[in-house]
Amino acid sequence: MADGGSRRAWQTAHVSAFTTVAAYAPAGVGLLAVGVVTEVFGPHGEGVPGFDLSLCADRPGPVRTDGGIPLSVPHGLDRLASADLVIALPGADFRTPPGPAVLAAFRDAHARGALVAAHCVGAFTLAAAGLLDGRRATTHWRFAELLARRHPEITVDATALYVDEGTIATGAGAAAGFDLCLHLLRREHGAALANAVARDVVLPSHRDGGQAQYLAAPAPETGRDEHLAEVLAWARAHVHEPLTVTELARRAVMSRRTFARRFTAATGTTPHAWLRGLRLSAAEELLETTDLSVEEVARRVGYGSAAVLREQFVRRRGVPPRTYRRTFTSTP
Repeated sequence: MADGGSRRAWQTAHVSAFTTVAAYAPAGVGLLAVGVVTEVFGPHGEGVPGFDLSLCADRPGPVRTDGGIPLSVPHGLDRLASADLVIALPGADFRTPPGPAVLAAFRDAHARGALVAAHCVGAFTLAAAGLLDGRRATTHWRFAELLARRHPEITVDATALYVDEGTIATGAGAAAGFDLCLHLLRREHGAALANAVARDVVLPSHRDGGQAQYLAAPAPETGRDEHLAEVLAWARAHVHEPLTVTELARRAVMSRRTFARRFTAATGTTPHAWLRGLRLSAAEELLETTDLSVEEVARRVGYGSAAVLREQFVRRRGVPPRTYRRTFTSTP
């Protein structure tokens, strides 16, 4: 779940779109985290731009993983000195701050203008380096209280899937690394590339809601959650229509109040916010990949006029549609 950070990214000094990525693997690095960065930033076939991805550690060689399987890491900290995007991966020993050389490498990367990110408890590395002071950040919900207690100068949001602070971004635990990485792709390279990568790894390009939806979630009492998913799939296919929460509730065979309650419990967001995000994401892709007028884009994503699309786009994305198109367009 973005927290207004996408908007802030446009309003602060814009980070140049990255092409080189360096992911730091500490001792006990999570195998899932390594898989996330290699899946998102690795090759995706013809027509999808690739990235120069390096996995690095304190020194080249074998690194212990959380699964006990040694991982051969080919690069040392020198890769952090030149990459456009530098990511702190989570490690089993995150409660102990990394050595001075690692902290200095992350500070230097940020100082020279690299985009710095952390996945899961990798946020503790950025916190130890002082890079999160005075900022909002997230981490795995289980360790959010520990991060806040150790670093009271950080505003820790235990509910977000990721927090974007412009030049620094943090993501929640486990699979939320995908949300963080796809968000950074979308922010710096546009929705079309993020969507293409998401399709290749068989994931949604954006998940609505936050970590709260995964905390002690009760099992579905009936088959209605599956029915709810069918209704949302129908909504995605009919985004060009003037959809309303009342219509979605009718299709779900629920009262509006019951639908809103079950929807929020299942997704972590409200039906109104979900519909708005659906329309804006569809508008982003049309702006990037077609030369349709803003008026026609507005019509195709279910807004009554270009003025309404512009108002929502500026409020939620921080820029008007035409400015977004100039930044990310892939048409001549």
